[in-house]
Amino acid sequence: MVSVTRTVFGELPSGGGTVEKFQLQSDLLKVDIISWGCTITALEVKDRQGKASDVVLGFAELEGYLQKQPYFGAVVGRVANRIAKGTFTLDGKEYHLAVNNGPNSLHGGLKGFDKVLWTPQVLSNGVQFSRISPAGEEGYPGELKVWVTYTLDGGELVINFRAQASQTTPVSLTNHAYFNLAGQGSPNIYDHEVTIEADAYLPLNETMLPTGDVAPVQGTAFDLRKPVQLGKHLREFRLGGFDHNFCLKNSKEKHFCARVYHAGSGRVLEVYTTQPGVQFYTGNFLNGTLKGKSGAIYPKHSGFCLETQNWPDAINQPHFPPVLLSPGEKYNHTTWFKFSVA
Repeated sequence: MVSVTRTVFGELPSGGGTVEKFQLQSDLLKVDIISWGCTITALEVKDRQGKASDVVLGFAELEGYLQKQPYFGAVVGRVANRIAKGTFTLDGKEYHLAVNNGPNSLHGGLKGFDKVLWTPQVLSNGVQFSRISPAGEEGYPGELKVWVTYTLDGGELVINFRAQASQTTPVSLTNHAYFNLAGQGSPNIYDHEVTIEADAYLPLNETMLPTGDVAPVQGTAFDLRKPVQLGKHLREFRLGGFDHNFCLKNSKEKHFCARVYHAGSGRVLEVYTTQPGVQFYTGNFLNGTLKGKSGAIYPKHSGFCLETQNWPDAINQPHFPPVLLSPGEKYNHTTWFKFSVA
């Protein structure tokens, strides 16, 4: 059984509307999601002793989400990740997007899907959010209708993304939750064991953009096919952290993507998806300046993201999986976050 409760989370300034919170609860999980950015604000998971802790970074109040912050828990789009120089050409026309990350466009631009109020609809086991992204929003062509559905099933949080376009446009949606399986507010994620089911990854240039190469992970720091303890692995390879796309099985069927285990609590997170890529990000740009829930501060490497998505800059890389959605087609992908204890 899943219960769904609906409350007011806060009011947007200047009469911008009411932000609501939806709490989904099963016997194993409790998750809070707000209608601002379809944002996961809390996710309580039990440890091996049966004690529940909140394992996602974020804020207790709406004000936290309205300040400049790194997409905590939000849905990002129209296109997750980076697009080179914020430009692409489609049917002979050049489109210019907002540039908001060095020379590139990141996560939909200056006012992406994370910074808008969505329309909610309560379901028996979750909540569905919808919105219409108008033609030309952040420079993207055509109108886009979008639906994001969160449902709970025991220890599994399922996120489904759907979209329909009035004109051909690139679309790649994801959720940007930051996890720490020791509990949010724990100082780092170095004691987490990580596995990612990927034989290849995308090397980056100095602006964090894929070079266009698809490189095998074999014999590199990016070989996470067997579990590695994160802190030890970063030290061993002298890495400042991960912020890379791992190339998954290119299949529209549900496939295993990643597993993270925290020995101290026994918590395990397994991720399954229908997407061809996952961005593994270790919170490299967190710097302790943001104050989160229960007064927690979030220093570098205090959370990790597993953003299931299309490959970054696919619109400018013809050999990457296709990212265009045309009228009459349906964009539809699902990601499963499965929690258990070991």
